[in-house]
Amino acid sequence: MAASLLGMALLGGCEPGAKKRVEVRPPDLPAAAPPPGEPPAGDRAGQASGLVVPPKTGAEYLIEKVEQAFRSGQENYKAGHMEKARREFDRAVDMLLASGYALDADPRLEELFDRIVDTVHSYELAAFREGDGFNEPAAEPAAIDEVAEITFPVDPSLKARMERQIRSLPHDLPLTVNVTVLHYVNFFQTSRGRAIVENGLRRGGRYREMILQVLREEGLPQDLIYLAQAESAFQPRALSRARAVGIWQFMNYTGREYGLRRTWWVDDRQDPEKATRAAARHLRDLYEIYEDWYLAMAAYNSGAGNVSRAIERTGHADFWELHKRNVLPRETRNYVPIILALTLIAKEAERYGIRAEPEPALRYDRVRPGRAIDLRLVAESIDVGVDALKALNPQLLRMVTPGDAEFDLRIPGGTTQRFLAEIALIPPEKWVSWRRHRVEEGEILSALARRYKITTHAIAEANGLDARAPLEVGLKLIIPAAARQQNEQGKLLRYRVRRGDSLATIAEQFDVSVGELMRWNGLRSDRLARGVRLKVYPGGKPEAVPTAPKTKKGKGTKSSATETSDNQGAKAGG
Repeated sequence: MAASLLGMALLGGCEPGAKKRVEVRPPDLPAAAPPPGEPPAGDRAGQASGLVVPPKTGAEYLIEKVEQAFRSGQENYKAGHMEKARREFDRAVDMLLASGYALDADPRLEELFDRIVDTVHSYELAAFREGDGFNEPAAEPAAIDEVAEITFPVDPSLKARMERQIRSLPHDLPLTVNVTVLHYVNFFQTSRGRAIVENGLRRGGRYREMILQVLREEGLPQDLIYLAQAESAFQPRALSRARAVGIWQFMNYTGREYGLRRTWWVDDRQDPEKATRAAARHLRDLYEIYEDWYLAMAAYNSGAGNVSRAIERTGHADFWELHKRNVLPRETRNYVPIILALTLIAKEAERYGIRAEPEPALRYDRVRPGRAIDLRLVAESIDVGVDALKALNPQLLRMVTPGDAEFDLRIPGGTTQRFLAEIALIPPEKWVSWRRHRVEEGEILSALARRYKITTHAIAEANGLDARAPLEVGLKLIIPAAARQQNEQGKLLRYRVRRGDSLATIAEQFDVSVGELMRWNGLRSDRLARGVRLKVYPGGKPEAVPTAPKTKKGKGTKSSATETSDNQGAKAGG
């Protein structure tokens, strides 16, 4: 019910005639914003009465009113009052757009507008995802965010022991032992810290072989694998508080620089192979700038700009000197010591009482469907669980693959021929709606029809069966499910235009064409105003299904619910 209300309230309805009149200027906003530097009449009256009230400019008064509406919208959203939340969010945006101020000319107004639009956009997408069958997988907290601030002392003898350990420990990154590093060595031996290390060592077995190979191919130190362990504990869907994603914790803009795309269907930052290749090249580029791995890692965390400015301010191109002078962001000052501590422990985990059996490396084949296909159909075709496919393809954000002809789908090793043979039995245009089902003991056709919300006639016809005959156990059936029931691709959503958006970028994100966007929204040019809400059908608008003309019931006319359902099911399935 909550998801349904959320979808109706925030997505604005799917009917063309469901447009609502937008109140451009709410009653509590003055007819015109006062000119900059001049407070509203009420504030001037307060000053005249002797109250000491700092004068507000027109922009400040506008910001106050917009913030009030925005906060009200957030409170209603959290309380589940979705229609009220929608009205307040629209009111906040409309006040800014109708104020007469040039938002780009005032950093305060521009920041406020971007913050509101981005927040509302995330709410709208959440509403859409909760209301359809293509929910994004839940994110996992990034391991780097779980490392607590250190508040306990360091064992004085630990430094000498670890310095001796380093001399006999193979490594291709410089390893430093100092008080800061030792703080984190101690942390990783606490129950909480040990769990982070163990999770990373265990899950890292899936990707270790692949990561080391990529690092070799890119000419980088093998020990950089511990950067990924520190960042995410090898969790492809790791999400940090800063919104970095994946094993290598890429921000969206940096990911784009290194070829990692993020669309409605996929997020390449969650693809372990693509992200590893991108991270290796990014780290190599940073090393070429600083010729120092500690500085390169610091720049990987906070950006080359922060590190370069710190060097310029101090004249020292040395991480520990910058650390001592406190000129780097706090997270970055901790970042390099965390990686070094984790490297020291992971290389000799048993010495620190840590035992974790690495999971086996992932083995898979690659296939190119060439068009969209439902993961459930793939799983049923090769007799594996959907979760196994999701684990092999963590970059997929939906239960359906993109329609990109170049998209590689990973399936369990050795299943390619079976997949190709099974999928050949299904018309390609039905890959996002039809299903497969293996008959189990006691199952009957009518029960399967109810389960998949189609008719017995449709299943029997698709499989060349006698609808009255019993089903053979183990028989694999084609289930010609109706697309409107099984596939939410093409479901209408409302996308609010954000800063930097263009029709081309929006079209790419949702796998549609610029022409389709213009046609759906009645646009005559490709110019977009921020805050405008566009109608989008991800993957393309589904074609209308013609309905048969109604006929009056008469003598001899079939009118039973069963017969009607059978006829409709046959058409949908065919």
